[in-house]
Amino acid sequence: MRAVIQRVTKASVTVGEEIVGSIGRGLCVLVGIHRDDKDDDMEYIVRKILNLRLFDCEGNGKKWDKSVKDLDLEVISISQFTLFGQLKGNKVDFHNSMGPNEAGAFYARFLEALKKAHKLERIQDGKFAAYMSVNIENDGPVTINLDSKNRE
Repeated sequence: MRAVIQRVTKASVTVGEEIVGSIGRGLCVLVGIHRDDKDDDMEYIVRKILNLRLFDCEGNGKKWDKSVKDLDLEVISISQFTLFGQLKGNKVDFHNSMGPNEAGAFYARFLEALKKAHKLERIQDGKFAAYMSVNIENDGPVTINLDSKNRE
């Protein structure tokens, strides 16, 4: 799995004219699922999203000291198969992305794992396989790229 994690002051996802998800301060996460991803890839990405120390501690002024979980902040997750796109000349090939049927079920399990590890009401998402408009107000800006196959 791949995740592009952005610290935001607010973010929302619109499908057509309808806002399907929106958060205040927290993280906007673009999630790509590789055709070979397994549950341990999902568990790694969930753990990192919730525990990355990307926020300052307001009490003691420490920088990069608190996570979404520590501060009880929100997360909005957006499925994005293009994260595994590869250029072949000027054309993009998506053969490394998991197929839409299997990916839909995997992504739903990912969201459930995220909600279970944090709080149901603190997790929002877009609409799987829909054409979405994502509006973010970047905080910093801070952007972190994760890949479950390149763990430290």
